Amino acid sequence: MSDDGNISLAIEDHVLLMGINRPEKYNGFTPTMLAELEEAYLKMEADDDIRCGFLFAHGKHFTAGLDLPKFEFSFKGENDFAAPKQLDTLSRGQLAQRRSKPVVTAVQGITFTIGIELMLACDIVIAADDCRFAQLEPKRGLMAVGGATYRFIERGGWGNGMKWLLTGDEFDAAEALRIGLVQEVVPAGDQYTRGLELAKTIAQRAPLAVQATLQNAQTFALEGENAAVAQLNPIQSRLAESEDFAEGVQSFIDRREAAFKGR
Repeated sequence: MSDDGNISLAIEDHVLLMGINRPEKYNGFTPTMLAELEEAYLKMEADDDIRCGFLFAHGKHFTAGLDLPKFEFSFKGENDFAAPKQLDTLSRGQLAQRRSKPVVTAVQGITFTIGIELMLACDIVIAADDCRFAQLEPKRGLMAVGGATYRFIERGGWGNGMKWLLTGDEFDAAEALRIGLVQEVVPAGDQYTRGLELAKTIAQRAPLAVQATLQNAQTFALEGENAAVAQLNPIQSRLAESEDFAEGVQSFIDRREAAFKGR
């Protein structure tokens, strides 16, 4: 039996549950797992019934990072260990299709290297209080190439980012919360339930409005304020013509929960 692991998939209340599944190896990532995760994200993009993603890990740990012996590659030249075919799960700018639906992440235990980069490429992170974070690459003679060198700075600021990116030392969930890498810390074991709860809450909102919000925020992050501002009125005008907007208004009048259909 192959020990390459996999990404488990399930759909629940319009949420795609994507589970990192190689717990006997601390969920160390293999090429197979990276490919399957990209396929899962593509599935989320293609299925209109899926409104939000939820990335989590089976077992006690999120991931110990890349299982380096499993990769027949070189970091030299243009060879990218996680080069996306269509959609970049690490959200590295313009390298591939930009994700249009939000993803909530739940992390626990060991969350090293690509684990940090995967969670920072998502939108909301729930961390268990037993998390151990580290961007270990400088201890291996490398630099982080999956987005940490700028995403860490974006979320945590220059000094905080440099402290952990340059030393490769471990930090805990409280520090990750303090510097903004995670949005909530919960008791170990509760991270899955809380993360899925948030994903389902997002999935209950108007899908077109959620996607438009994410799109505009991504535009700001990648292209700056002027580009984001230029999108506001055109996007809002399009949303105002949608059935979901009409339903939102009617639900307000009726004092009931809206039943959005994504059109």
